[in-house]
Amino acid sequence: MVQKKSMLTFAITSLLAISSLTVAQAREQVKIVGSSTVYPFSSSVAEEFGATTKNPTPVVESTGSGGGMKLFCKGNDLNTPDISNASRRMKAKEFKLCAKNGVTDITEAVIGFDGIAIAQNKKNAPLLLTKKQLLLAVAEEVPAKDGSGLIRNQYKNWQQIDASLPDREIIIYGPPTSSGTRDAFEDMIMKGQTKKMPVYTALYKADKVKNKAYKKYHKIRQDGVYVPSGENDNLIVQKLDKNPAAIGIFGYSFLMENDDKVAAAKIDGVIPTPASISSGEYPISRSLFFYVKNSHRAAVPAIDKYVALFMNEEMIGRDSILGEIGLIALPDARRTAIRKSVAQHKKLTLDDLSHK
Repeated sequence: MVQKKSMLTFAITSLLAISSLTVAQAREQVKIVGSSTVYPFSSSVAEEFGATTKNPTPVVESTGSGGGMKLFCKGNDLNTPDISNASRRMKAKEFKLCAKNGVTDITEAVIGFDGIAIAQNKKNAPLLLTKKQLLLAVAEEVPAKDGSGLIRNQYKNWQQIDASLPDREIIIYGPPTSSGTRDAFEDMIMKGQTKKMPVYTALYKADKVKNKAYKKYHKIRQDGVYVPSGENDNLIVQKLDKNPAAIGIFGYSFLMENDDKVAAAKIDGVIPTPASISSGEYPISRSLFFYVKNSHRAAVPAIDKYVALFMNEEMIGRDSILGEIGLIALPDARRTAIRKSVAQHKKLTLDDLSHK
């Protein structure tokens, strides 16, 4: 009898301990990581959320899209982030990493459009570049003059690429490998251009195993011409202010925020503006995202409230709060459809990621 009572006491104590642990694990503050491009928008929503609700202001960290996904996909423990911002869509390999670690219920939100600006010091004469010229400036290997193959990139001055370009040193401050902006730049400029150039694709066709990388060429030069500049895009703006010869690569919102210091280059004859980016006319445009870990919603009730505020028309609609700092609104119908799927906590699938 004594033994049964002891066992019952032990069971009750264990249940109480588990219950206490669950309560202790629950938290009020939302944790957000990810893209430096989405960071200003996410931070604005977080500040508004802290000011207008009884919840604490969410913590938003700028880790880069790739860095954010690694943290987000570590598992369901409440020490991991609730939301990951991204300046490009989640990759299939990231989705699989999440699944491997038990993060299997994710909702994708698209908040708007952004353009990747190629910017310079505002004191310079206007800069007109093509996507191919950008490729030749940043690629590790470029076509030989006789077109016979690829050689190591020797271009140090823009006029070496094309006589119409300025007589200026090529120095490019750009995002690091962890950045979604870099992923998008590589996709649209490097992979997008080289797939049309036989000198790159011929190597893949000649040897599909050894030269598989040439099918989707995205190797950026590492000789000091391209300078990875961290996840703080404002640092790139500061460097352009100090070095008039340089150009920088960052999101349109940072261009808009610093238009007294820097100006955008025209790419294929088009300058980035809200209209040219939303229409797709500007050739380096992309969507911006955040991803919600639904397994955290019960223990962190503020997640749903924060997400609802972010997706509100006052935040991401036309003439919105975030529009004032550079977010470009999605078309009305698409915005409505995405808002509905996010409100319903639609579960992201691997198949979803295979469709544009």
